[in-house]
Amino acid sequence: MIQELVMAAAGAAAAVAVYAGAAARVVKQYERGVVFRFGRLRDDIRSPGFTMIVPLVDRLHKVNMQIVTMPVPAQEGITRDNVTVRVDAVVYFKVVDAADALVRVEDYKFAVSQMAQTSLRSIIGKSDLDDLLSNREKLNQGLELMLDSPAMGWGVAIDRVEIKDVSLPETMKRSMARQAEADRERRARVINADAELQASKKLSEAAGVMSDQPAALQLRLLQTVMAVSAEKNSTLVLPIPVELLRFLERATPGAEQAPSAAASPTPPPPLSEAYLKGRSAAEEAIEDLTGSSVEPTHREPDH
Repeated sequence: MIQELVMAAAGAAAAVAVYAGAAARVVKQYERGVVFRFGRLRDDIRSPGFTMIVPLVDRLHKVNMQIVTMPVPAQEGITRDNVTVRVDAVVYFKVVDAADALVRVEDYKFAVSQMAQTSLRSIIGKSDLDDLLSNREKLNQGLELMLDSPAMGWGVAIDRVEIKDVSLPETMKRSMARQAEADRERRARVINADAELQASKKLSEAAGVMSDQPAALQLRLLQTVMAVSAEKNSTLVLPIPVELLRFLERATPGAEQAPSAAASPTPPPPLSEAYLKGRSAAEEAIEDLTGSSVEPTHREPDH
């Protein structure tokens, strides 16, 4: 009798152990347990730790509550200013309601991935190229709003969305490089012109000072000579002020009468008596040889 009781107690203990093993579950800290009893959702969500379910009646599904990092495949589209680009992004989301994530959508990860790709293509079509390159923060916020609206019905919260890279065609890259080079050249020319304007103003002021003080020009000349000679050159160029030449011209005596004297023609020298006698003898000889029909030509003496 005692042996039968012992055997029955052992069998009951074994049955209890098997039942406990089948009913015992452990939920990790970053998980939540959702129980379905005969296919119906139980209201109580199992918290992290040890929990029990009814074997062959309940089904426990564990849902990860950690933030999921999901890369969005590169999407090719045409921007609002007709530029073809390829944009890829990354989505950070987490489950906030474990029951809705299991009941309302078949696969919440796949649903979020497809919604992210669709929203990314929509954002590309609504944005300009400059916004994609320089105003990404605003686009990230727009993507987050577009994803968060349907995801809240699935028990999923979008933490943030980031655009990782924007790929441009090679022709567009070259065009942008030429544009940037032209803009830098324009700024360089403007800066150079501004410098020339400031330098001209300073030179004009310096000319005014030197006109009031002629000695300042001589001092500047001496400074220039010292600057040139400091480099140990074999040739020394000494500029002469124009004012000095004008001063020497005014100081030279007879400088004003010389041009007037050179302008008047010089009278020819007078003819000598020997020249006149020889000329008359030559005319008589010509008259004897030719006769009276030939009249000698009388030429006036050159004066």
